[in-house]
Amino acid sequence: MSYRLPPFQLLRTFEAAARHLSFKKAAHEVHVTPAAVSQQIKALEEHLGFPLFRRLTRALALTDRGAALLPKVREGLDCLAAAIASAREAVPCRLTVTAPPSFASHWLVPRLPRFAAAHPDIEVRLASTPDTIGPRGRMRILDEPLVAPGDGRTEVAILYGTGPCPGFQVDRIIAPDYVPVCLPRLLAGDSPLREPQDLRRHVLIHDESLHDGKHRPGWEVWLELAGVAAVDVRRGPRFAHAALAREAALDGQGIALALRPLIEADVAAGRLAIPFDIALPSPYAYELAVSAAVAQRPAVAAFRAWLAGEAQRSLAAGEIRVAA
Repeated sequence: MSYRLPPFQLLRTFEAAARHLSFKKAAHEVHVTPAAVSQQIKALEEHLGFPLFRRLTRALALTDRGAALLPKVREGLDCLAAAIASAREAVPCRLTVTAPPSFASHWLVPRLPRFAAAHPDIEVRLASTPDTIGPRGRMRILDEPLVAPGDGRTEVAILYGTGPCPGFQVDRIIAPDYVPVCLPRLLAGDSPLREPQDLRRHVLIHDESLHDGKHRPGWEVWLELAGVAAVDVRRGPRFAHAALAREAALDGQGIALALRPLIEADVAAGRLAIPFDIALPSPYAYELAVSAAVAQRPAVAAFRAWLAGEAQRSLAAGEIRVAA
């Protein structure tokens, strides 16, 4: 088959310039001058017959055609990198998993020994960053292709968000719910928690780790779901990280709304209790994003299958105990 394609270097330069939205940063990455980047982009535009960028006074923006072309060019470069990697001599099998901090520490880490036992030939490196949380269009982690052909390393990401993910295969892991959690002693203290209306006499802990307010379920929404009125939801401490809100609940500072999968171990161990089993669905879900270029690699396939099994185990085992 004959391919009428522009020179590879032009496509590589376009991908770098589009990712950075800067000819200067692209020039540093591909080891040429900014003027050379500008010339290469112009040559590519002439080859294609349409503009890829809008040159603004102090900024650079993709045209609609340029934005549509970018994920396909990136996917092609990823596939080429993966093909080169598979043609090299065998190297140690490494899998880097980047995940949201609380999900990594409270759900994934306790389960990783089972993956290691089942796949001792796969070396897993776990990283975490808040960049995996929120609307997909704002996730900087997706700006870089998750492929490292030089040493056989493969990267995948667990995302907590919503929106399209061009160039990636996405598997849903868990669609979590928010539930109230507190110290077990608050269930029968001086102001016992027997029904949702009893929350009027307690401190509400607020988790503000999701910066997008319309996608951040809070106490106001949960109380409405529970049919409770006349509660001042403005009161109570606020935390910019879910882990901090959880620690405040463990410290007895009040009642927090937490994602059920992330506190199941605390509830099972008796460190926390769920006073009311009224669950507020999250607008986000935990999903595994895998670059299409590496989806068929054995390490990736093994991790995807294992992760799906762990999600089913978590849901089927009834690991959450609800306070009576």
